[in-house]
Amino acid sequence: MDKLSGDGTRTADEQREIQEEVASADASQGKSKDGVRAVQAGARRYPEPPFPPQHEPKPGMEYRLDPPPMYDAPFYKGSGKLDGMVAVITGGDSGIGRAVAILFAREGADVTISHLAEDRDADETRRAVEAEGRRCLVSRGDVRDPDYCRQVIDHTVRTFGKIDVLVNNAAFQVHSKTIEDLSIEHFDMTIKTSLYGYFYMAKAAVPHLKEGSSIINTGSVVGLMGSAALLDYSMTKGGIHSFTRALASNLVSRGIRVNAVAPGPVWTPLNPSDKQAEQVSQFGSKVPMKRPAQPEELAPAYVFLASPQCSSYITGEILPVIGGY
Repeated sequence: MDKLSGDGTRTADEQREIQEEVASADASQGKSKDGVRAVQAGARRYPEPPFPPQHEPKPGMEYRLDPPPMYDAPFYKGSGKLDGMVAVITGGDSGIGRAVAILFAREGADVTISHLAEDRDADETRRAVEAEGRRCLVSRGDVRDPDYCRQVIDHTVRTFGKIDVLVNNAAFQVHSKTIEDLSIEHFDMTIKTSLYGYFYMAKAAVPHLKEGSSIINTGSVVGLMGSAALLDYSMTKGGIHSFTRALASNLVSRGIRVNAVAPGPVWTPLNPSDKQAEQVSQFGSKVPMKRPAQPEELAPAYVFLASPQCSSYITGEILPVIGGY
């Protein structure tokens, strides 16, 4: 075989110099185990795994989480995007629901929050909404019950006179490593909370909605990509995405918009009340940003989809907020 003429020694030396420069730079950047730091691109710094190992009994209480979820978005300035509006938020006591309730109030809306049994968390959300100068109605019950869903809507209309925005956000999630481990009772709980509950709330709310109103459903990255240990939860989230698109088509002629937000990992009570303590300590570390989102990082997406000034031409869309997947 013919060889090209010339001495490659100098080039090899130059390549090694470059290699050494990169190695030195890598060593100085304080990286995680796989070589990439958690991404901090927000107005303030957010917690990074590893977190303290912890496990919460269902339904999970936000006040016990360590570190506390960041929900108050102190750098977010309201500008009247939801002035005079009324919103109903299921799962509004904690996590994404709490952060959404606060930003909706900061944008001028009165809020009803529905929760299952997390009274202390719900009371904290109510205080936070009222601190924004808006009214907050708290409702306790199970969205699997169609009668309860009607009661939430009717109570909201009696209290505030109307409804402009419905946020379907309540969920149930517990992993099962194999399909054999997924009991019928477990499957039924997941399906009825996340699919029946969304349907019941929408069915009860739609007669009160008018042109310019909107419905926002909380989907998930697992509804887009699936999750081996969350067969039932992935199924519901994929169903929520389809329900969103179908209901948007059903209601578009009435001027009612329907969209969904599909979060990636978010530091809320949902996951510490699912995974084992050691797994929780690494929650969010596998996404490209190498950390979970904080609830306040999701809430502006809901404001955007609720605001007629921001999203009047958007319906039937799934907005992923998934940390760079």
